[in-house]
Amino acid sequence: MKKDKIIFWTTTIIIFLMEGVMPALTSQTELAKEGINHLQYPVYFANALVVCKILGSLVLIIPAAPKVLKEWAYTGFGFVFIFAAISHFAIDGIGIEGFIPFIFLAILAVSYNYYHKLNPNNHVVPSLS
Repeated sequence: MKKDKIIFWTTTIIIFLMEGVMPALTSQTELAKEGINHLQYPVYFANALVVCKILGSLVLIIPAAPKVLKEWAYTGFGFVFIFAAISHFAIDGIGIEGFIPFIFLAILAVSYNYYHKLNPNNHVVPSLS
């Protein structure tokens, strides 16, 4: 059980730092704005994405957050990582930039798996059996 908690909290904190803290601190820097422009996203989309990332990462890191919000946050981050990879592949071609989101998707999947391992009765949808 202790190993499971360590794995869960390590992976969840990585997501929190990369998807909550980093965007909050760097979203208005020139480098971040250039990255959004490079991927041909409008500025308003980037601002909305940052707000959603911060809120989602807070939901994941706060133990008392409602389970349905945690499910939405995990799903949202899954979409973010998949579409980040697609965006990079579409603009940059096959390169390292397109594969990095899959690394974070794997970290997210481990966090999600261990969230349910530590909270076995915390499913949003009841089982049919």
